[in-house]
Amino acid sequence: MTETEKTTDQRHISRDSLFVLAGLRVAGQDREHKVKVRNLSPGGLMAEGTLRVSRGMSVSVEVRNIGWVAGTVAWVQETRFGIAFEQEIDPLGARGAATSSDLPADFQARKPTPVLSQLLQSDPGRLRKI
Repeated sequence: MTETEKTTDQRHISRDSLFVLAGLRVAGQDREHKVKVRNLSPGGLMAEGTLRVSRGMSVSVEVRNIGWVAGTVAWVQETRFGIAFEQEIDPLGARGAATSSDLPADFQARKPTPVLSQLLQSDPGRLRKI
């Protein structure tokens, strides 16, 4: 079986498309990188980021509401790459609401301000009739 056939054989696995940020650590490096998770399945994920990874690298990724998951870079294509997990996870857990522990320590929630109200109060002449 060729490498392409092996990859194709695994494409039947259900994936959950989503867009969340995750922490990623490359084995042997102290730095934590931020990546965008594009899709997630029990056995792995597709991520996008500016860091350079190569096939076969050992990594750990922090999946929201699940925690740190160990895996290996399975493929790389430009800024996107796939990670195969060492152990399966429940991908639906990442879909849950973010918890307060997901927020930076200095985060302060503020009530959103209506832009139109601010604009009318500051300079009503800036609006034009349509």
